[in-house]
Amino acid sequence: MAGSDALYGLGLDAKKIETMYYYMVLSRALDERMWILNRQGKSAFVISCQGQEGAQIGVAAALDPAVDWVAPYYRDLGVVLYFGMTPRDIMLGQLAKAEDPSSGGRQMPAHYGSRAHHILTGSSPVATQVPHAAGIAWAFKLRHQEAVAMTSLGEGSTNQGEFHEGLNFAAVHKLPLLVVVENNGFAISVPQSKEMAIQDVAARAAGYGIPGIVVRGSDPLAVYQAAHEARRRALAGDGPTLIEIKTHRFTPHSSDDDDRSYRTREQLTAEKKDDAVHLFRHWMVEQQLWDDEREKALRQRIRGEVDDATDYAEAAPYPDPASFLGHVYHT
Repeated sequence: MAGSDALYGLGLDAKKIETMYYYMVLSRALDERMWILNRQGKSAFVISCQGQEGAQIGVAAALDPAVDWVAPYYRDLGVVLYFGMTPRDIMLGQLAKAEDPSSGGRQMPAHYGSRAHHILTGSSPVATQVPHAAGIAWAFKLRHQEAVAMTSLGEGSTNQGEFHEGLNFAAVHKLPLLVVVENNGFAISVPQSKEMAIQDVAARAAGYGIPGIVVRGSDPLAVYQAAHEARRRALAGDGPTLIEIKTHRFTPHSSDDDDRSYRTREQLTAEKKDDAVHLFRHWMVEQQLWDDEREKALRQRIRGEVDDATDYAEAAPYPDPASFLGHVYHT
């Protein structure tokens, strides 16, 4: 975990650290509840962020939700919560209810979107969010706005053409863009060794003439420091940064996947020893920023928030079938 000099030098105080931990624990608890609902037959599909909370909150905490925009990928539950979406918002989308703020119950779960919270609506084809985020960053530059765009994706998605096109355009025009690769080692069931011939996706940054940084996702403070510096560079007019975060995926790719067919339980057990949620809490205790009493209170608070979101979404109505063709054909 990052040392105190770097920590306080970046302007992080105890309150901000507690906020980061809150969103990490909230992401984990909400994710776990969605899996339970799926197994109960109440939710059709879950795609999990468990294991990647440190990566997501470390980046999100370095941004300014008041001015910056994010174009997240489907696993970025922590990012969208930090940017202002509520557990109710998430659960309404998960259960495809009419009040779902992302799509009114029309999209797959985890396709987040909120203009009010500066979250660009996601789409299912992977990597398409990279040129979209580059477009937002270009608009910031043309309008002389002091803001950055951040987009994220898995390492498998970096093999798509849109990744190259978005990064190349952003590099040429020195756009205020952060491209974050949450590298959990698997593109669905394909390990990285069969996806690419390099060990670090960040090495690809050299081809665009921009910095490429590798950071460990189980250290949210190191992630924060990398994203904080990348944002500073972007606002200074120095262009985009490619940040690769080595992280873990503790669940199958989705609720429709069985990861036992491509990784052993021993491998998974070893990865869980590098859990950002547990390691961050341990560090906070060591720094005398946290204790068992605060932990108990936080867990009770989050349990209440997740229960409330679940109850609210389950009771909420589904979209009116008469609206099925809305937003499909011009009227």
